[in-house]
Amino acid sequence: MNPLELFKKTPQTNCGQCGYPACLAFAAAVTKGGEDPARCPFIDADALGINRQQGPELEGVPRQRELELVEYLKSRIAELDFAALAGPLGCRLTIGDDGGPVLVFNYLGQEARLSAGGILLDGAEPEDPRDQILLYSYIRTGGGSAPAGEWIGLESLPNTISKVRTLDVYCQQPLARLFSEHSPDRVLAACARLGGEMPAEAAADLSVIIPVLPRVPHCLHFWAEAPEEGFAASVKVLFDARVLDFLDLESLVFTAERLAERLTLLLK
Repeated sequence: MNPLELFKKTPQTNCGQCGYPACLAFAAAVTKGGEDPARCPFIDADALGINRQQGPELEGVPRQRELELVEYLKSRIAELDFAALAGPLGCRLTIGDDGGPVLVFNYLGQEARLSAGGILLDGAEPEDPRDQILLYSYIRTGGGSAPAGEWIGLESLPNTISKVRTLDVYCQQPLARLFSEHSPDRVLAACARLGGEMPAEAAADLSVIIPVLPRVPHCLHFWAEAPEEGFAASVKVLFDARVLDFLDLESLVFTAERLAERLTLLLK
């Protein structure tokens, strides 16, 4: 059984009860890394016909699983029609040095070049395999209609109860502290380096739309601290209503975390 076959037997909700961030990651760990299929409470492990292989309990195992997932996704990307994907995903199609097709697009202010041979960010291979998983996942969706321009909170998307707090802890709270430490002009300048622009109508003390990926914009609203009214500084991240056409929930939350990290580096 390959990872995709097992993935189809999972609930595909990325609930995290198995201990993995996404159903596809769990499926790859079971079929390629010897993980126990019984860790998913929603599938009949005995009926799968998979012999569990006891793997080593090492600190490096999570990263090893991420690398295995990268290789699996890379193998599936090679089967896709890049020319057909370029438009729906907002990418530019070009030809690589090996004569093969390459999708070129922006990822948080970096030039991403994705081909059957791998991914380069500003000319170098990504250090963190999670970035590769994200970018491969984005391409594998096949894209869809352009963003609707209708902004919604994460809580408005299905099956996000466990993700709302993660988004707040790793993105919204850090950005609220960060934006409080710098002038609005400096914050907007940092956002502009990532392609950010102010919306036509600002709904907060500072509002900016940043295209994390070509079809995955994030809208940030920042409200400064108002001690006289008892309000702490806060940030709300909104997503386009069609965002699930382009990313799964786990990947979406990761893009927000990466956005917070990039802005933190730019404002140092």
